[in-house]
Amino acid sequence: MKSLFYVLVFGGVSLPLVAMSSADAEPRCVILLHGLARTDASMLVMEHALQAAGYTVVNQGYPSREAPVALLADPALRAGRAGCGEGISPDVVTHSMGAILLRSFAADHPELDWGRVVMLGPPNHGSEIIDTFGGYAAFETANGPAGLQLGTESLPDSLPPLPFETGVIAGSQSLNPILSAVIEGEDDGKVSIESTKVAGMTAHLTLPVTHTFMMQNPRVIVQTLSFLNTGAFEPELSAGDALSELWELGVE
Repeated sequence: MKSLFYVLVFGGVSLPLVAMSSADAEPRCVILLHGLARTDASMLVMEHALQAAGYTVVNQGYPSREAPVALLADPALRAGRAGCGEGISPDVVTHSMGAILLRSFAADHPELDWGRVVMLGPPNHGSEIIDTFGGYAAFETANGPAGLQLGTESLPDSLPPLPFETGVIAGSQSLNPILSAVIEGEDDGKVSIESTKVAGMTAHLTLPVTHTFMMQNPRVIVQTLSFLNTGAFEPELSAGDALSELWELGVE
């Protein structure tokens, strides 16, 4: 049967990705949740890669700066699960604050089942950036009430341990040395590596990527696919290996 493929461009390199093997008979649906002050467009590259790998994808947008976390989480996750359909325990890939929405919703609905979860740059223990700048009116306007809940010793620390099989990917490169200066330890420009860790996670991986663009990075995409498929990351995977794996997915 002819394979379905998408051509994605990473830094000028065209990468065709083919569908997952038909031997994988279980229906798999992935909900994507973007981060603060972003839209579903920020997850388009990830969406296309997952679709090409054979997943049904619900790239769920939400107005991240308009309400507190709980009020954002409920409609977003309900819509995402509805998009996946009844009887399916959806996988989820989150970026940044999307992880806190998922954790908040899951805590409020312990009766619901989930598949595997990959969190990209999650502020699981908040960020010192909110502690430092959250009192300024301009910062509150730019980030909204949910953003102000992401300080250290704040909402993220009040959430219970993860109830689902979760892999966390942290970044270690920053685009903003000023913001990084207020963050304790190594960071991705917004969140420290230590803050991404959370009780109940299955695996943790640090990659040389930035918070802002990590969801579009080939290594992050391949590692996300690895965890969704197997429940584990590939720690030794290099950037070249990631490009090769993406290429190989498209050559049959």
